[in-house]
Amino acid sequence: MKSRRIALESYVEKYEQDKGMEDGFELLSDVVTKGWIVTDFLIKVKREDGAIVCPYIKNRRGRTFIGAGDYIVVDSDGTRHVCGADKIWSRYERPAEEPGN
Repeated sequence: MKSRRIALESYVEKYEQDKGMEDGFELLSDVVTKGWIVTDFLIKVKREDGAIVCPYIKNRRGRTFIGAGDYIVVDSDGTRHVCGADKIWSRYERPAEEPGN
């Protein structure tokens, strides 16, 4: 059955470290050994103890790891998503103040 998603407003912001946008961090070694995801473009943060961790957000499907250039999308109902820079402006209207308009 073909259907069109109901429009809802979302807040879209490019991910930046040290702004508290993520829900947590996972050790890179755990991401590699426990997951079935491509890790090449994930953001990797080196902690003072030498551990390398990757930021993520939590949603109803579990953890979504944040990649370089990704945006965090927060829907009006509070649902959070990660969307890549390659898809964000084909799925969401670009704000007037966003560079590149």
